[in-house]
Amino acid sequence: MKGDLIIMNNKAIGILTSGGDCGGLNSVIKGAAEMALSFGMKAYIIPNGYAGLYNLYDSGNIIELNEHLVDSISSMVAGSEAGNSRVKIPKIQDPDKYKKIKAGLAKYSIDCMVISGGDDTGSVVVDLAEKGIPCVHVPKTMDLDLQIYSVGGDSAINRIARFVEQLKTTGRSHNRIMIVEVFGRYAGHTAFRGGIAADADCILIPEIPISFDIIYEHMKKRFMRRVSKSTYKAGTYLIVVSEGLTDSTGEHITDNAASTDSFGHKKLGGTGKFVRDNLTIRMKKDTEIAQFMKSQGLFVEEMNALPEIRETVPGYLIRSGNTTALDANFGKDTGAAAVILIANGITGVTVTGIKNGKINYIKTQDAIKQRFVDLNMVSFYETMGVCFGRKPEKFKPEFEEIDAPICTYV
Repeated sequence: MKGDLIIMNNKAIGILTSGGDCGGLNSVIKGAAEMALSFGMKAYIIPNGYAGLYNLYDSGNIIELNEHLVDSISSMVAGSEAGNSRVKIPKIQDPDKYKKIKAGLAKYSIDCMVISGGDDTGSVVVDLAEKGIPCVHVPKTMDLDLQIYSVGGDSAINRIARFVEQLKTTGRSHNRIMIVEVFGRYAGHTAFRGGIAADADCILIPEIPISFDIIYEHMKKRFMRRVSKSTYKAGTYLIVVSEGLTDSTGEHITDNAASTDSFGHKKLGGTGKFVRDNLTIRMKKDTEIAQFMKSQGLFVEEMNALPEIRETVPGYLIRSGNTTALDANFGKDTGAAAVILIANGITGVTVTGIKNGKINYIKTQDAIKQRFVDLNMVSFYETMGVCFGRKPEKFKPEFEEIDAPICTYV
């Protein structure tokens, strides 16, 4: 379907970001604001996500964007100038919550909202649309677990890859096994792709219940080979582990099991320590490791008897800092495209991008369905020697000739 750009003077949009911060959110805000202003529409930031939306009528916390303020927003800086919060509007006890939200929007003559966030944010978009509050969803999650590409994913993967690559220097300097625990919740996309990019030896993701015996044997073999072949007797082994790691029963491992967020999700964390503890137990029982250290001239009783295993958690550093050019482009594309959808009366949907001049969108309830790592790709990399904590499965390739390549954001 083709149409002319519709200029909508005296109309207004609200822009808010919700859920976790990440790279690309500022480009969404900038793209939406620039397109709105070019249409002669007013553009407002509603600060602090759904908390700000719920309190808008009483608080008056709203920022009208003009060209000067839009200029001050950098698409290449991570985080969100609009601020974020984790609030699930349907769970607010106030029985008049939707009337209150509508009153706040009417107070500033806001006709529709551009809302950027992940699956939880998207579920609230669906709820708001059902309650007669128009909005368009821009997909955002560094976890990459939505059905479509989401702003923040590429930025997170790049940061993970850099951290993993840089940790190898301290690993080699001390002959340590290094473990990096990264975000990702119930899907392992960021750990998988960040680890692959940085040549991690072992990648542990929620999709695969793990065997520590398999991990230990893989680690031991590679570590011993590297040290013995090194001129300087230096080597390391690097593991990337997702915060959503599952044990052999399929249960998520966490040191904070009793705590949940406002959307009812178990707060995850502690998987790096869990992996370190289990590998350390096996190493202490393994007499071959001590003999290996002696054979390499590295053994000192009680001081350098066994290789150290250390974990580190970059945590919020993965969300922060800079946005990659891919996310800056995707964010600006989808933020601006959301305004065009609004101008053409299309709301209650998730914008997925703009390709060849066509603005693509899908139903939000379909966009937010959880997507997991493709296990065929796991076996693909197992063939190349990467350990995923299980007995490697044979990769079975399939072949398809296509008429023309399709360039996407992923």
